Amino acid sequence: MGSSRPPDPSPLVSIVVTVKNEERHLAHLLESLVGQEPPFEIVLIDALSHDGTYDIAEAFARTHPGLMRLSRKFGSRGIGRNEGVRLARGDLIAFIDGDCIADSRWLAELKTGFREAEVAAGSTRAVGHLPYGPLERIELFREGSDVTFPSCNLGYRRALFERLGGFDPRFITAEDIDLNLRAVQAGARIRSVPSAVVYHQMRPTMTRFLVQAFWNGYGRKQLTEKHGSLWGNYRIRRLLATQRTVTAWARLMAALGGYLVRVLTAGDRRLETEPVPGR
Repeated sequence: MGSSRPPDPSPLVSIVVTVKNEERHLAHLLESLVGQEPPFEIVLIDALSHDGTYDIAEAFARTHPGLMRLSRKFGSRGIGRNEGVRLARGDLIAFIDGDCIADSRWLAELKTGFREAEVAAGSTRAVGHLPYGPLERIELFREGSDVTFPSCNLGYRRALFERLGGFDPRFITAEDIDLNLRAVQAGARIRSVPSAVVYHQMRPTMTRFLVQAFWNGYGRKQLTEKHGSLWGNYRIRRLLATQRTVTAWARLMAALGGYLVRVLTAGDRRLETEPVPGR
């Protein structure tokens, strides 16, 4: 009588969180991660916050021994995430941001995407001031895939991430789009997993919302510098058709301003390791 082989254990997932001055939101994120489907670990990288962010993380680590490891490293989000992956132990990496809340089934659902692809992208839903919430992200397609899935809800197989060299630390924003572009160009598939839900906090004021849009535009110009013209891959008609409100047009104009500023300051490398202002 043959013996049955026990099923392989679930792979360890390393949840990488980068934070900068997230005192208001971090406890909510961490509580939403505690009940995720095991096995997982939390690797938190703090970009030298000057509020109570790191104290909150330390207190959480003490009350959940063995679950979370902390490190502090100044720099862009790409620098922080690369450091998080370096410290991570899992073969699967799940990225989320400090101002997010994960649905109770987030990690379980995200892992289903890895059955068919090396990259799994969940659904990100905006919460906060309503005029900002309905605005969709501006999609960019390459090789038939949407590469604008944000890294506040994104999973990578560690082997692919390392083969690609991780996030490009020079990017102010759009470092996730750059990574996704390179993944698709390397032959990887991005699997969309709408059931893997993360709730992302919108900026609390119009000023901070437009600052974010400005830096997003700046990052789009960095993309064209690295990958050549990408405008032919944007769905321009859809982009213009969805700008139905004053807020939507304001965001578009702020992004255009960031794009033009990058054109004028492309040789200034002082910006390339700084955390995004207003983040």
